[in-house]
Parts: sequence; C-alpha cells; structure tokens
Amino acid sequence: MTKDEFWKLIAKSRRGTEDIDEQMDRLAELLRDLPPKEVVSFDQRFLECARAAFRNDLWAAAYIINGGCSDDGFDYFVGWLVAQGRAYFEAALADPPKAGRRVQPGDEVECCDIWSLAARVYEETTGEDYDAVAPKITRTLKGKGWDEDTVGELFPRLARKFGG
Repeated sequence: MTKDEFWKLIAKSRRGTEDIDEQMDRLAELLRDLPPKEVVSFDQRFLECARAAFRNDLWAAAYIINGGCSDDGFDYFVGWLVAQGRAYFEAALADPPKAGRRVQPGDEVECCDIWSLAARVYEETTGEDYDAVAPKITRTLKGKGWDEDTVGELFPRLARKFGG
C-alpha cells in the first residue's frame, strides 16, 4: 500500500462524519475489503505516521489541547491526528499548534482504536494471529523536552485557546 492509498482510505472513512467511532467503524469495513497483506501494509503506514509524530513539540501541543497528556494519551492523540487526514496531519507536523485548529476546549482529542484496527480486522478475516505478521517499527522521541508547568509558553496562542 502506498502512502497515497493509505491516506485515501483515511479520507474515505472520514467522509461525512466528525464522529471518530463512526469513522473507525467505516475504516474497519474498508480494511475488511482488502487482502490480508494490504491490511498489514495499512498498519505499516500508520506506524510510520506514528513514528514521524513522536516528537516533543507535538506532545507539548497535545498536552495543552487535552489539559494533560500521558504516554498512552499521546499515542491516542497521534491516532486522532492521523484520523483527521493527510493535510491536517502534515500541517500539525509542520506547525504543532495547528493540531488544535479543529478542536474546541473540552473536545475529546484521541483515538485509541486505530492502533489495533488492522490487527483486529486481520484476525477476524483470516483467523490467524496478527503478531506473526505485524510490522515492527521503533520510535525514538525527538526534540527538546519541556516542563508541564511552563509548557504553555511554547505555544501561547494555543495555551490561551485551551486555558493552559
């Protein structure tokens, strides 16, 4: 699966809905229509996105937007960010405060389901264990760390919008 094909699936799953659970249901249906090898490839592309987003500056933006952000919370934020589509994802990577563009204070800005979606679909459609074929991608957190007490100073407009 090419990057373009990956992003087309994300866009198709998102079309006509703002509800992340509905989008994940649609994405699961789209994945069920693919050969198992392509489901694994979809997961590979997703994990590549997650690796690209594993950055302290983006984590700081997630912390401000969500009013806090644990390790798992950041993964779920990245899942949500990918689910927003290519243009939104790439804009947030280029300028992390843009991750808050579609968000209002109090919005739920996370998607944990996307992390296991390919595995679930693969196992449902093949009856085989996904771990045997699951892509392995390591991540190393990039960029300068930040302090929770002063994180708002990194992105003051974002902090004002979300009360940080």
